[in-house]
Amino acid sequence: MLEYLVLYESESGNTKKIAASIFSRLPGNSKDLIDINTNKTIPEANIYFVGFCVHRGTCSMAISDFLNDLSGKQIALFATCGMGDSPEYYKAIEHSVNAWIESDNDYLGAFICQGKMPQKVRQKYEAMRTADNSKQIDLYIRNFDEALTHPDSLDLEHAKVFVDKTLKKIKAEEY
Repeated sequence: MLEYLVLYESESGNTKKIAASIFSRLPGNSKDLIDINTNKTIPEANIYFVGFCVHRGTCSMAISDFLNDLSGKQIALFATCGMGDSPEYYKAIEHSVNAWIESDNDYLGAFICQGKMPQKVRQKYEAMRTADNSKQIDLYIRNFDEALTHPDSLDLEHAKVFVDKTLKKIKAEEY
């Protein structure tokens, strides 16, 4: 059994970048980094860092099913989200996804940051613009443009800080 497993799902590469940053920060050699969609055999671990791309405020069924099947584990979540830096929205995402974690697990918290979106999203926003909704659509487009550089180096560093805090929390719980 591994000490750590970083398991993720990434469509655009955003979550994969965060997963790699988290993996690089974990100590020792008893760890693995796995894309849930390319590896059907998932090894067992003591501590799971589970990552996903956010769609409509939650994770995919593959991630929710995986989380729901875990028992007696320590679990931390991480995600990338196209919508801007909104702590309230990020909290709602976390709440939506950690609901899949059974109560016999130890939930360790979540790290969520912005990630770039496909160009077709911007095109969709532009096509939706009318005189009545132009203010709202302009906000969406501005957010899209701001997301183009994310996850950036600061996001990757924040992911490492999340790992450090999570490991400290685990150590504190052991005593």
